[in-house]
Amino acid sequence: MIALIGIFLQTASDAQRVKKVQEVIHNLDPIGVGMAVIGMGIVFSSLLLLYIVFYNVTKLINLRIRKNLQKEGKSKDEIEKEIDISGDVNAAIGMALHLYLSEIHDFENTVLTIKKVSRTYSPWSSKIYGLRQIPR
Repeated sequence: MIALIGIFLQTASDAQRVKKVQEVIHNLDPIGVGMAVIGMGIVFSSLLLLYIVFYNVTKLINLRIRKNLQKEGKSKDEIEKEIDISGDVNAAIGMALHLYLSEIHDFENTVLTIKKVSRTYSPWSSKIYGLRQIPR
């Protein structure tokens, strides 16, 4: 299929190339099932790749933490105790960070001051510009 498309691309002008490629693809896959399968395959394979990457990132981070703790001279039991943190502890840390970051902003006094304008006349409220006048 790719060889056929390559031959057409070498022998035709731009408009003819596009038309011939469309014809070849239509002849090979008239309903479009192949295109749908290829598209879904690309999407699912990229999702699988992202899952594998995110799953292994935590392992790499834990490995790095273990190496740093071993350099400090801690035993294997202490290392495992520091690495294995429960969900409750993670939730408490997250809530503490949220509360701390939300209190960083200082509270300002919101005092509204309305100053009266010395000119009270405004053409917006003038009656002479109304539409009830008969035009001349």
